[in-house]
Amino acid sequence: MSILPLASAQIVSSSAAPPASIPSRERVGGFGYALPDTIYVPASSIERAEDAGKFAHTNYVLRTIRGARPAPMKSPGLTETETPASLSCVYRVGPTYAGCNPATGGTLHPVGGWGAIALVDAFDDPTAAADISTFSGHFGLPAANFAKVYANGDGNCSTPPPNSEWALEEALDIEWAHAMAPSAKIYLVEACSDSNTDLFYAETVAARLVAAAGGGDISNSWSEAEFSGETSYDHFFHFNQYPHVSDITFFAATGDSGCGAAYPSSSPWVVSAGGTTVYRDLNGNFMSESCWAGSGGGTSSEEKWANTFTGGGTGAWADFQYPIFGRANRATPDLAFDADPASGVYVYSRYNGGWFIVGGTSVASPALAGIINNAESRLGSFFLPAADPVGFLNNEENNLLYSQLPAVRARSANFYDVTTGSNGCFVGTSWDYCTGVGTPRGLLGK
Repeated sequence: MSILPLASAQIVSSSAAPPASIPSRERVGGFGYALPDTIYVPASSIERAEDAGKFAHTNYVLRTIRGARPAPMKSPGLTETETPASLSCVYRVGPTYAGCNPATGGTLHPVGGWGAIALVDAFDDPTAAADISTFSGHFGLPAANFAKVYANGDGNCSTPPPNSEWALEEALDIEWAHAMAPSAKIYLVEACSDSNTDLFYAETVAARLVAAAGGGDISNSWSEAEFSGETSYDHFFHFNQYPHVSDITFFAATGDSGCGAAYPSSSPWVVSAGGTTVYRDLNGNFMSESCWAGSGGGTSSEEKWANTFTGGGTGAWADFQYPIFGRANRATPDLAFDADPASGVYVYSRYNGGWFIVGGTSVASPALAGIINNAESRLGSFFLPAADPVGFLNNEENNLLYSQLPAVRARSANFYDVTTGSNGCFVGTSWDYCTGVGTPRGLLGK
């Protein structure tokens, strides 16, 4: 073990190479074309109103039968479950092949990536290094340049305690970020708990790690219901507090509860990740995408327009949605990726006993972070010092995404416009409350 000097964190492992009924106070969304008894929602993914502003939850669900928690598989066996090759083909960030079929993609995975991708999570996944190694080996991905870091410098814990449900979240995050950007350094940054205090401290650790790597991306698959005072946390997602580094982009999952905004996805300083369903024909060939019914998305009640910069909220410094909404509250998401457990992805978690088929916007956030990392645009929350202490600050990645909405040819080439399905909010042509600008098609414009 070694102490990382530039942040109060501890690197603990590294490899450079080789439900029946939900009480009314809790909510989970619909699940695309998956029937209710074909999904399992772990306790860590249930949103509780009383936790808002205090504790976060995961955003993944598992494909199962009869609603029971699925038993782990010893090895992937269902040919319709999505793989790194099949989804990189759908999103055109890896080799393309006939039908983008999961059964025939083999090792046609993406290549590329730069800097680092940090995945911020709560508690400990004791087998994280083995998880990403097994996942990479099975799908023929290159060995990950991986390190696990304890964000324990605030004195809340010496070692984050293990938690099986968060461990599966962490395995998902690191594996699918690596799948989309195999050359990027992968950091798993573990907070001492799922409290806001610990998670936002871990965000600081992650930012400093990625900055030290020269830039990159940070993904947050966790969320909570919006709460009064959330804008005071927004500075964790931009570089007003890290003025010497600009090329880091933050991502956050919209949640799995259908129509409605969630934090930190609603922060104007993050790329908000919504979810889709991937449809295939009877032979497994890709047909189309639709809005996943469980995908979060909506208008924030807290992230409001202001003319004076306070570190949070929208305004002239975060005006990428101005052409759509004018001087209005932040709306989510910005971009989307497969999230329906019926078109779920494989995840390996040794701590949980093997392979699982996973859905939820917890899939979307790290995968989109990987895709944008692979695009190497090297954008982020840009800071230009000025005479005043704030300077010029904006979200460069979202500026790029939204600048393509009026450009019909560029948008149709760079994004897929999802116009079908529903999460309870508006879904249709151009930007919508389920998929934002759309889903990626290629690395241009990212």
